[in-house]
Amino acid sequence: MYEPSTARDDEAPEMLVRDVVFDLLRALGITTIFGNPGSTELPFLKNMPADFRYILGLQECVVMGMADGFAQGTSNAALVNLHSAAGLGHALGNMFTAWKNHTPIIVTAGQQARSLLQLDPFLFAQTPTEFPRPYVKWSCEPARAQDVPAALMRAYAIAMQPPRGPVFVSIPIDDWEQTTTAITARDIAQSRGAAPDAIARLGERIEAATRPVIVAGDDISRDGAIDALVTLAERINAPVWAAPMSGRCNFPETQRLFAGFLPAAREPIVKELAGQDLVLALGAPVFTYHIEGAGPMLPPGADLIQLVNNPDIAAWAQVGSSIVTDLRLALEALLARPAPSTPRPVPPPRRPPPPLPSTGGISDKLFYQTLARLRPADSIIVEEAPSARPAMHDYLPIEHADGFFAGASGGLGHGLPAAIGMAMARPDRKVIAVIGDGSAMYAIQSLWTAAHLKLPLTVIILKNGNYEALMRFGRLFGMQSVPGAHFPDLDFRALAAGQSCEALRVERAEDLEDTLRTALAAKFPTLVEIIID
Repeated sequence: MYEPSTARDDEAPEMLVRDVVFDLLRALGITTIFGNPGSTELPFLKNMPADFRYILGLQECVVMGMADGFAQGTSNAALVNLHSAAGLGHALGNMFTAWKNHTPIIVTAGQQARSLLQLDPFLFAQTPTEFPRPYVKWSCEPARAQDVPAALMRAYAIAMQPPRGPVFVSIPIDDWEQTTTAITARDIAQSRGAAPDAIARLGERIEAATRPVIVAGDDISRDGAIDALVTLAERINAPVWAAPMSGRCNFPETQRLFAGFLPAAREPIVKELAGQDLVLALGAPVFTYHIEGAGPMLPPGADLIQLVNNPDIAAWAQVGSSIVTDLRLALEALLARPAPSTPRPVPPPRRPPPPLPSTGGISDKLFYQTLARLRPADSIIVEEAPSARPAMHDYLPIEHADGFFAGASGGLGHGLPAAIGMAMARPDRKVIAVIGDGSAMYAIQSLWTAAHLKLPLTVIILKNGNYEALMRFGRLFGMQSVPGAHFPDLDFRALAAGQSCEALRVERAEDLEDTLRTALAAKFPTLVEIIID
C-alpha cells in the first residue's frame, strides 16, 4: 500500500517534527484531531494543515468519548490530543471504556520542555507513561524529539492490532520545533486464522452434539463475522444468546434462532443454558458476571468451546477449551466443512412482548416500542441508559452489526460524546443517542460540540430523577433506599438551550409519537427530554 523511501538517512532532507507527524497522520488516514488544548500542546497545533480538522470538546472525558465513537464508526484509529497530567486524568474514565470496547485510539498528551523536567515545573507529568496504565496497550515518552514520528507510527500499529485498544504517547512541548527526517507510513497486514486441526476438531464436536447452543459476543461484530454466524446457526439449528453485557449487536435480534440476552450472573446463565450439551462461546468471554454467584459455570453434561480474538480473555476462562482466532476466518473455515447429515429440530422462537397502550404516563418500555416503530430502519442507536436496557432488549430489536453501540465498561459519561463521534463518522446514517438522565450529566457539555458541528443527531434523555440502576442493584443487598441516588429538578431543555441545542420535552404518552417524529426529522441536533413514569 505504501511505497518505501529509497533515500538514505544521511541524504534525507530535515523537516520539523511537527510537519513529519502531520504527513504521517495523513498517510494513515487520520485527519481529525479530538482535543481540549492546553499550553503544552500549542506548538503541535501551530500552522495546522488545512486538510486537518480540530474537534473541540469542552472536557477531556468528552474528547475521549467522541474519539471512541468516531473510531468505531470509521474502523480506523482516532487521534486524541490532551493536556499533561490534569487533562489526561479527566479523560481516564472514558479511556477505560475505550479499553473495554477494544477501540483503537492514539492518545497524545503535552509534556513540559525537556530542559524543565528536572525542576518539577508547573503543569508537567512526573511519570507520564505510568499514568494511563493499565488501560492502554502501550505507553511511551520518546527519548528524543527525533523519535516522536516513529513512536506515533508504532502507537498506530499497536492500537490497530487485535484486540484493538488505546495507546499513549507523551510529547514534550519543545519537540515539535526540532528537526528530523521523514518516515514512511507502514502497511501491516494482519490475519489470525485458526489452525486447521483445531477447526477440524471443533467441526467434529459440533456434528456430534445433539443440542448445541451459541453465545455471541462483541468479537463477532468487530471481526465482521455476523453473516457467517447466521449461516452457521441456521446450518446446525442452534439457538443464539447474546453474551452478558454486550456492547454491540452480534446477531440479528429478529432472526428466528435468536434466544435473548444472557444475564450477568452465574446461576441464571446455567439455568438458561440447561439441557444443552455443547456451548459455543463465539467472540465472548466465559462469562461476564456482575454479581457474585456459586455453583457450576455450565449446566450438567455441557461442554464449552470458546473462539475469541483476545488471548487474555481465553486465558482467564475457567471452563472449556479455547481457540484464539479471527472470528470471521474461523467461522468461514467451519462452514467449508460438509453440512451435518442429520438435521436438528428447530428450537422454538423467542416470544415477542405484548404491545403497550399509548395512554397515560410514559414507561421506558412504551418509549422503546414507539422508537422502534418510528426510527429509520438503518439508524444507529448509541445507548447509555442502564436501568432501561431490559426494556430495550424487549421492545427495540437490533438487526444490523453496526446498529447498536454501548460502552462495555459499565462506566458513565461515554454514550453522549460517543454518539457525537459516531454521527461524525457516519453522516449517511441517522444516529440516535438514548441516555439516562444520570448518565447525561457526566458529559452534558457534549451538546455544545454537537450544536457547533450542526450534526443531525437526536439525543433522547430518559428522565426519572434517579440513578435507577443503582437503586435496583441496592435491593440485592437488602437496601430499600440508596443514599445519593436522587437528583430531582434537572432541566435538560435549559441545559441544551444554554449550549445552542434545540430541545423538546414530553410527559404524556399521547404526545410521545409526535415529539419523536419531530426530533427524528430534524437536520440539526435535537434533544428530547422524556419524563419516565
